[in-house]
Amino acid sequence: MTDPKREMAGSRGLRNLVPAVLGLCLAAGCLEQTALSAATSTEASGVKPAQFNGLSGPGYIPLNGPWRFSLGDSPRTQGNLLWTDPNFNDSAWETVDLTPRPGLSDPYNGDPAFVPGWTVSAHPDYIGWAWYRMQVPLAVLPGQKLALLGPMRMTDAYQFYVNGHLVGSFGDFPADAGTPVAYFTHPAEFPLQNTAILSPTPVPQTIAIRVWMGPEGLLHQPDAGGLNFAPLFGDAQAIHSQFQLQWQVRLRELTYPPIEAALLLLLSLLLASLFFFDRSDPVYLWAAAILFIAACADIALVLAALTFVLSSRAYFTIWEVFIIPTYLAGWVMVWWRWFRLKRPTWVPAAVAALTVAYMTSEALRENFLFYGPVPSSLGFVFRFTPAIVRLVLLVFTVLIVTAGIRKQGREGWLVFTVIVPLGLAMFTSELIVLHLPVLWHPFGYDIFVGQIADLLLVIALTVLLLRRLLISIHRQRVLMVELKHAQQMQQAMIPETPPVIPGYAVTSAYRPADEVGGDFFQIMQIGEGETLIVLGDVSGKGLKAAMSVSLIIGAIRTLAETTSRPAEILAGLNRRLYDRSPGGFTTAIALLVAADGSCILATAGHPAPFLNGAEIALPGAFPLGLEPIATYDETSLQLGHHDTLALYTDGLLEARNHKGELFGFERIQTLFAFRPNASQAAQAAADFGQDDDVTVLTLSRLATAS
Repeated sequence: MTDPKREMAGSRGLRNLVPAVLGLCLAAGCLEQTALSAATSTEASGVKPAQFNGLSGPGYIPLNGPWRFSLGDSPRTQGNLLWTDPNFNDSAWETVDLTPRPGLSDPYNGDPAFVPGWTVSAHPDYIGWAWYRMQVPLAVLPGQKLALLGPMRMTDAYQFYVNGHLVGSFGDFPADAGTPVAYFTHPAEFPLQNTAILSPTPVPQTIAIRVWMGPEGLLHQPDAGGLNFAPLFGDAQAIHSQFQLQWQVRLRELTYPPIEAALLLLLSLLLASLFFFDRSDPVYLWAAAILFIAACADIALVLAALTFVLSSRAYFTIWEVFIIPTYLAGWVMVWWRWFRLKRPTWVPAAVAALTVAYMTSEALRENFLFYGPVPSSLGFVFRFTPAIVRLVLLVFTVLIVTAGIRKQGREGWLVFTVIVPLGLAMFTSELIVLHLPVLWHPFGYDIFVGQIADLLLVIALTVLLLRRLLISIHRQRVLMVELKHAQQMQQAMIPETPPVIPGYAVTSAYRPADEVGGDFFQIMQIGEGETLIVLGDVSGKGLKAAMSVSLIIGAIRTLAETTSRPAEILAGLNRRLYDRSPGGFTTAIALLVAADGSCILATAGHPAPFLNGAEIALPGAFPLGLEPIATYDETSLQLGHHDTLALYTDGLLEARNHKGELFGFERIQTLFAFRPNASQAAQAAADFGQDDDVTVLTLSRLATAS
């Protein structure tokens, strides 16, 4: 017996060839035309066709049979497989003929040379080993080079033996007779090196084929079971020409998937980028993720069909257990997000549970979880579960779109046009089982109904997303106008130039983090020689905080008509804000300043002010809006001539640089030690790294009133 690893090296040479061949996918049609042109020019030049066994012809013959056939694996004698022995008596075996039958063709590419496997005849649902044997009368002269060409399609792995010698394998066969690793059938040629019996007259040459079929072949290959095409046997040069032609045909059949994958990846990136343009709409990310999954499916198909990167088992694990469930469930969630539906609230959880059930049942159905030790029939208990789950997901999709039609009208009807191709894509495997047409061959290219459905789905989705984007752009423009109006209103309520307070120099700086902010301050004259100052910060930023500021400023002005005491002002604000800012709160400090420099302060959880660079100690208190009733303590102090009082919001304290460091109390103490005006203090935060609204107000008593 020859070394199996050495004999497999010829066919495994494709591992190095295929990556280069992948780059030629788009040029496959040109390659095929070149080959045909070369054949035509050879005939025109008068060169005689190749001779095989002394007979004029193409140089090879199809091994149609009759073959002897048996289920099971060969017993071993002294480490050798008994059924490879040319002297073995196989007369009791079944007879199988691989001659093409009129009216039958390959369900994938329409090739009329296709022959149904053993599951169509006498052995339905059989999984495991099987053997083919035949004897070919053949005269072989010294120096004559012969070769075998493997079948174009079969399930799932095979080994060729000639006169008891292993000449090659397709699939990874372990030395201990364990389960082989099978791949999608590729064109494979096997040179016969010193294995044929030399004789000037025809003598029987025994050819034996050892075949393995696993559950993935039975479940996914129509008319599965062993050989679906007759191997070719003949002159090595003629066999090599057929080998090249088969690769050209295969590449041409698989031209569409990489093109579709590139298109889907491009659209996925485009949709993902739209999310950064409109972060309020997560449907862009959902759709991008689904298109990315579809592109991965095409890439996996190309890798499995053209290379040895993915085995059949690995491919169907990726395809059936992961890609299909997430792809279908993802579309349900796309439309759920598309129409911004919130009820019934259990829909997302139900979709997640169905996805897990789909994955589990599919894994059990294909024996992916229990391969070998558990009988294969266990997997088929779950045969119909994936179809039921797909049907439920389709019903969910229809109900969601129907709810969208009731909610949004015309856009819902546009989405409904996507459901038809999506339904076709969902049930492609059932159409294959029913032998309904799921594959077309325009100009020699294979296109499945699922791929057509995906293409229609992408076109419809692109139109819908472009429409949605235009609507989103219009809404953003309207929102920008509204923000501009809100900014103008806030500027009117918080003037850039503070009012004049006799005897004092006042500076203020207000820098919102966004167009509008949640900081505020008010300076109001109260009676003779008294001024009320209120400064605060609403939790949060943006338009919501700005609306709260409008409410607070109105409340301050209303309260100031009846009282000027800082504690009473804060208590009144607390009553008005309670239950009006769910999940939020407001900090504030109120200051009543007299002309003689006397001041009364009260704080509601606000940072303490600085007097001449030193922080004033104030009693703690709850922020506004957290408790229905709250009282606030007042603190008195006296401002002397040239004293400076600085009030600020926590946006100054929480400024953050590129290293993630906060401005912090130490920097604030250092900053106010130099008694900056409000603009200088706010600019220090901006230079450090402003992250929140910043408001600073300074009050300095002059030596003489002016």
